[in-house]
Amino acid sequence: MKKSPREVIESSRSITRRGLMLTGIQAAVVATLGWRLKSMQLDRADEFRLLSDGNSVKLRLLPPARGLIHDRHGVIIAGNEANYRATITREEAGDPGAVIARLRHLIPMTDTAAAALLADIGRRSAITPVVVADRLTWDQFASIAVNAPALPGVTPESGLSRSYPRGGDFAHVLGYVGPVSDYDLSKIENPDPVLMLPEFQLGKLGVEAKLETDLRGKAGTRRVEVNSAGREMRELERIEGEQGATVQMTLDAALQNFAIQRLGEESAAAVVLDVQTGDILASASAPTFDPNLFVRGISGPDYRALMEHDHRPLADKTVQGVYPPGSTFKMVPLLAGLESGLIDGGTHYYCPGHTTVAGRRFHCWSRAGHGSVGPVASLERSCDVFYYELAQKIGIDRIAAMARRLGIGVRHELPMSAIAEGIAPDRAWKRARHDQEWQVGDSINASIGQGYVLASPLQLAVMTARVATGREVRPRLVRAVDGTPVPVGDFPDLGLSDAHLRIARAGMDAVMNGDRGTAARADHRAGMAHGGQDRDQPGPQHHGSRTGAGRDLERPAAVGAARPRAVRLLCPVRRAALCGVGRGRTRRRRVGGRGPGGARHPAVRPGGRAAAAGRLSPRPARRDRGDACKDAPCARHGRAGVRPGAGLRGRRR
Repeated sequence: MKKSPREVIESSRSITRRGLMLTGIQAAVVATLGWRLKSMQLDRADEFRLLSDGNSVKLRLLPPARGLIHDRHGVIIAGNEANYRATITREEAGDPGAVIARLRHLIPMTDTAAAALLADIGRRSAITPVVVADRLTWDQFASIAVNAPALPGVTPESGLSRSYPRGGDFAHVLGYVGPVSDYDLSKIENPDPVLMLPEFQLGKLGVEAKLETDLRGKAGTRRVEVNSAGREMRELERIEGEQGATVQMTLDAALQNFAIQRLGEESAAAVVLDVQTGDILASASAPTFDPNLFVRGISGPDYRALMEHDHRPLADKTVQGVYPPGSTFKMVPLLAGLESGLIDGGTHYYCPGHTTVAGRRFHCWSRAGHGSVGPVASLERSCDVFYYELAQKIGIDRIAAMARRLGIGVRHELPMSAIAEGIAPDRAWKRARHDQEWQVGDSINASIGQGYVLASPLQLAVMTARVATGREVRPRLVRAVDGTPVPVGDFPDLGLSDAHLRIARAGMDAVMNGDRGTAARADHRAGMAHGGQDRDQPGPQHHGSRTGAGRDLERPAAVGAARPRAVRLLCPVRRAALCGVGRGRTRRRRVGGRGPGGARHPAVRPGGRAAAAGRLSPRPARRDRGDACKDAPCARHGRAGVRPGAGLRGRRR
């Protein structure tokens, strides 16, 4: 059928529109192909020329510099140092055994080390670099670089390695870093690719582990030209990584070093904290170890020596160890009794040297007795019978509640490893833990810090700070991260009566300054405001502790220590005498205020910042018992007291 003229015109118009659309599409395709051709032939001509010559371009990660750690005054306590090393990649090496054999002519390597290296190369992916040698000298590093054509797959690298310039001073607080292990990767859900880099260092313990994300930083990248033999020809592009955050601690490097030096090789620990802010100024555990050994790869003999040492240098006794606090705990039942209303400041108990409960005699440390004793005198003379009677009157539940209120039996959250909770036992605890009912004898033991009661040095420091201020002081270890201050907590009031706190403080003051104070022989009466101590338990196996609170010109402070060398932790009096008893004989020791080379030890000065300190002990007690340590005897014990800011005002004996 013949189309009308109108239909012909409409049909031609439709064809014209389709033609225009097809033409446009074809033009766009041609333009895209032309742009792509230009990019490949002109813009990326050098790259494809390299590929045609048998070379390749590889993208490699650059490990970021780890963040620095400073003390409260800006002193570096964890930094980085230059490290020269060589890595090998199996894919590029071809025959790793032959390459390593040639490499052994340039750097020393034992047969055992070579065999272990080959085994490590075989276990890893063919494209994963494996460290051949670490901490090379410049001459060794240069010789490997010069002989690179004969060492396919071997890459000399210059990087940074963790360094602890203060040695063992901060070993237990900071911890250390080490190579990333398969176990470390298994604990991370989506591991950062930078962790796969050879010998990348990851925080293993302490602050290094707890703040790993902040300290690690972000990896950089580099594009390099590599020839067919695997040798790097040139670097095409380099984007540096971002260094990890700089962390400022609350610790004082000078005070920390002083504490470590005073503790020496004793099995002991001490905590010093600011009672107003909760800042931990020192946290010392002795004996210590050098964390640099772990960074560089500790040898078998060195590691065995640390593990087999009877004083357990790898354990952080300040937070991991829990011990019977002894008479330093007596402030807890005293405040519990006063707050309960069952006793007051005028309550007295008669001490004949013992008390008898259910036919069993519980002795006071003074077999002659103390006579009639009130609350203040009970702390001054450390009368056990007063607390035996008090415990029977108020019961263990009130004592345990007050202990937790003052920070005993509570886990304090800090960026440190394995922080112990301690034990503030009550009836429910014993029933759940031992399936036994609480006995009166348990209350008597607990009242003097024995039996099931266990506390860490940190907890004793917190307890002392709370008694000194009447507020819920919480410890703080990190002061700022990348310049951003960590806010100081707003410590709420404990809700304890000021009158009752004054009684406890008066008793602590009398320990140091009273005529019959158990620490009065320290002869530091010039400025000590409050004090407290624990009598070391008799017999060959025991723990000892000291804790107290003092005032300087500006704000209150708290102090605590144990073992005769540690009790003078914060007061380097020039010629103070110290008496102690060790292994059955009496010793008299002069303790100077100067260190090696005549350098004066730093101390908390009069008018300076307030501080509080915890407790020391020879060994951790068994966690399921509160009796004295059953592991080994300590070397000595004695009585003494300390106060911050004593300076040189202490009198000679």
